[in-house]
Amino acid sequence: MHGSGSGDEPGASAGSGVDHEFLALERELAVFLRRARASSGEMAREVHPDLESAAYGLLVRLESTGPQRATDLAAYFGVGKATMSRQLRALEVLGLVVRANDPDDGRASLVRLTDEGLARFRTVRDARRGRYARKLAGWDRAEVAELARLLQHLNERTGS
Repeated sequence: MHGSGSGDEPGASAGSGVDHEFLALERELAVFLRRARASSGEMAREVHPDLESAAYGLLVRLESTGPQRATDLAAYFGVGKATMSRQLRALEVLGLVVRANDPDDGRASLVRLTDEGLARFRTVRDARRGRYARKLAGWDRAEVAELARLLQHLNERTGS
């Protein structure tokens, strides 16, 4: 990687004031995110042909945390209540999630994966994990652990 201010990063403007390392990071994250969105769409369709790609993340969250309030899900994903409500309705219609009364607050409900939703999600998730393992098979395990640590650090710093 080039040092700061070297001026030879493709696409870098001389007066941008941004270090080349940050420009390279921005470029690589943009590629990574484009690929992740495409992959998320593919995985969503594998769970159910009518599942929106954005809703796949809801399944990931519900599987990892267990039942959640819709308002907590909306806050976690940084979307409005109406958007979350629409996505959850679509998942309910597909039989992937169900709402139940919150035992701690009778006015609220919790969203959880159905048995069918959990089974479909885990099948797709396990296949995805296998693809990651194959793609990173040549990496040293310490490198994989370091990448995970750095991504976690980035997520913690850039989250809401």
